Amino acid sequence: MSDPDPGLIEAMNKFFGGAATTLIAALAGRLMYHAGEVRAKRRPIWSRDLIWELPIAVGMALIGDGVGEYLDVSNTQQVAIVAVLSYLGPRGAGALLEKWVDRRNG
Repeated sequence: MSDPDPGLIEAMNKFFGGAATTLIAALAGRLMYHAGEVRAKRRPIWSRDLIWELPIAVGMALIGDGVGEYLDVSNTQQVAIVAVLSYLGPRGAGALLEKWVDRRNG
């Protein structure tokens, strides 16, 4: 018997498929970042710069998917990792990785 209330991510997986759900999470992460930049008046709402958010979102989705596989987490957790890494972007993810490596090496 299936769970009657599977949750948002599982519902999206059933409706769109796993890859599309991961990309949607990555795009949502980049849009959250962009919204913060717009609120801080560092970017306009609509500009050509939004085009550059697409490859960042796809790249961070690939990285987040790999991190989730490496950590052997559930699909729901993996989608959350993708959204967080996409929000952080390459620089934020790099800073997070550096802190993790420094902490691990003492």
